Amino acid sequence: MQALVTIPRSAHSTRVDEVSEPRVEPGTVLLRPLEVGVCGTDREISEGLFGVAPDGAERLVLGHEVLARVEQDGEGFARGDLVAATVRRSCTECAACAEGSPDACETGRYRERGITGLDGFACELVAESAEELVPVPAALGRLGVLAEPASVCARALRHARVVGGRQHWEPRRALVVGAGAIGMLATYFLRLEGHDVCTASREPAGSAKTELVAAAGAEYVPVAETPLRELGGFDLVIEAAGDAQSMVDAIGALRRNGVACILGLDGRAQQVSIDGTVLGVDLVLQNRAVFGSVNARRDDWRAAVDLLDRARTRWPDALEEFVGRRVPLDEFADAFSFDGVKATLVLA
Repeated sequence: MQALVTIPRSAHSTRVDEVSEPRVEPGTVLLRPLEVGVCGTDREISEGLFGVAPDGAERLVLGHEVLARVEQDGEGFARGDLVAATVRRSCTECAACAEGSPDACETGRYRERGITGLDGFACELVAESAEELVPVPAALGRLGVLAEPASVCARALRHARVVGGRQHWEPRRALVVGAGAIGMLATYFLRLEGHDVCTASREPAGSAKTELVAAAGAEYVPVAETPLRELGGFDLVIEAAGDAQSMVDAIGALRRNGVACILGLDGRAQQVSIDGTVLGVDLVLQNRAVFGSVNARRDDWRAAVDLLDRARTRWPDALEEFVGRRVPLDEFADAFSFDGVKATLVLA
């Protein structure tokens, strides 16, 4: 069968090639992936920046954002059921993983589908542990492919509530930085919770992304015209742009008792700056808090699917526009270059 494979740490090695069909063992379910979402992680692995093949293998099957159909009855699932699947798997060594929270793995020796040590879902058939599957309502349909980025948002919001709840906290005004899939989903989920939301990103006013922000009743701010430090006064900031300068600017955008969650990654060698009083005075005297968040555990995935279905019910036309490009597996380069909210590889 065909799959999208790459040789980790080898740039320009990504291609569609033949791989062996999966073996269905006890506890696993045979899946037929329908769509696989593409994100910056896939692009960077394809460019040779990171990624780890499974033990004993040279190649890695890409794809960690999957919507799949169950092919055979078993393990509590019926043929035709729609499912998503978690990405990060237990290190089998630490207390966090033992309690079902590999998102908080203490050893760093976890594995991730399509990223680190485990093949991904960009292939015709996959055998997956039933414990890692997340049911997707039939009504959500193809939008279930957004479950993975939605789970990242669900975890971030869960942690923000815990951090904010360490003291009296009634968040009303939120800032989302970045209008990719995670930023856009965060915008919509915060609007579901009734927050006044401002979404700031590099796209100029009037772009397709700004229209999607407006469709949810949020305000769009192009950062080229209004820097984050000039916005200010937010109870909650979600940084999803993957820019180190905007990460530190998020601290300055908080009001008293505010909470900032950093979701983006920026590994560039660079210097960033922040007003000394923001870090040396405001952060302390105003009880501001900043934390990072990555990945998600299974209950976050279930919450994410519920949030997606609620967003679909409230803004059906807008949510359909999140997936702006769908291409077959052999046109993966087109998906990788897409600059909209989300592109996917269609397998079935």
